[in-house]
Amino acid sequence: MADKKRARGLGRGLSALMADVTPEVNVAEARRTPDRTIPIERIVPNPDQPRRRFTETQLAELAESIRAKGVIQPLIVRARPGHDGEYEIVAGERRWRAAQMAQLHELPVLVRDFDDTEVLEVAIIENIQRADLNPIEEAAGFRQLMDKFGHTQEKLAEALGKSRSHIANLLRLLNLPDEVRAMVEAGDLSAGHARAVITAESPIDLAKRIVAEGLSVREAERLAKGVQQPKVPATATSRSRGEKDADTKALEGELSAALGMKVSIEHTPGDEGGTMTLRYKSFDQLDDLCARLAGGH
Repeated sequence: MADKKRARGLGRGLSALMADVTPEVNVAEARRTPDRTIPIERIVPNPDQPRRRFTETQLAELAESIRAKGVIQPLIVRARPGHDGEYEIVAGERRWRAAQMAQLHELPVLVRDFDDTEVLEVAIIENIQRADLNPIEEAAGFRQLMDKFGHTQEKLAEALGKSRSHIANLLRLLNLPDEVRAMVEAGDLSAGHARAVITAESPIDLAKRIVAEGLSVREAERLAKGVQQPKVPATATSRSRGEKDADTKALEGELSAALGMKVSIEHTPGDEGGTMTLRYKSFDQLDDLCARLAGGH
C-alpha cells in the first residue's frame, strides 16, 4: 500500500493540495471559507508535524493580531482517527497555539479527508509557503517532499512558484557541515554566504572568518576559490577528475535522477567552466531530452 502511494505521489496531486494552503491562489477562495467552527479543546496538533520550533515572540505577536482581528485564515483539519468528535490539525498549528494565548474558545476550520501521507505533505508545504523559515529549514522541506513523495525539482518549482535554481541552490546547503548549517539557521550566515562556503576546502574555517570579519558574499566567493586552489603542480587537474568532491557527486546524482540518464560533470579547480556529459541508453531517451531542452514536456 505504501509503495502504491509513493508511486502515484499525492492522491489529489500537488497543485490540488496547494489550493488549501496558498492564500494567493484565487481559485481556492471559496474553499477557504470555513466549513464550520470547532471548540478549541476538540482540536489537537498533528503528532508528526515536521516543524518543532515555535518562537514565543512570534506567537505572542500573532496572538495580539488574533485578539484584534480574529483568525482570518481557517485551520485545515481532519477527523482525528479513533477519537469521535475530535479533529487533528493538518495545517495551522501556529494559529492554534496563538489562539489559545488569545483565549479564543472556537476556531474556524476547513475539514478535509486526508490520509496520513497527505497530512504530512500538506504540513511540509504549509511550512515552506507560510512560515518564516531559514534557508536550511526550507531546504529540508524541499528534501522531504522529494524523498518521501518522489517529487522532482521541476515539479516543486512549478507548484510552489519558485525557480528551479532556487530549489537546487538551497538543496546544496544540506551538504554543509553541521556547524556551518547551525550558523545559517541562527542567521549568522546568509544563503549566499553558505553557497560560497560549500566550495571551500575548509567550510567551517571560512564560515567563521565570514562571521568574524563581516565579509560580503563576493569576498567570501573569492576566498573560497583561493582556499581550494593551493599552489600545486598541474597534475592536480587530472587528480581532481579522478577524485570528485562531494558536491559534484551530489549534483551528478540529482541531475541523473531528474533526467533519467547518467550525468558526469568535470571541471578544473579555479576555472568557472567545465564539461557535463549526458549518456542516453536509447533514441527515446535522446528524443525526450531534446524535447525538454526545446521547452516541451
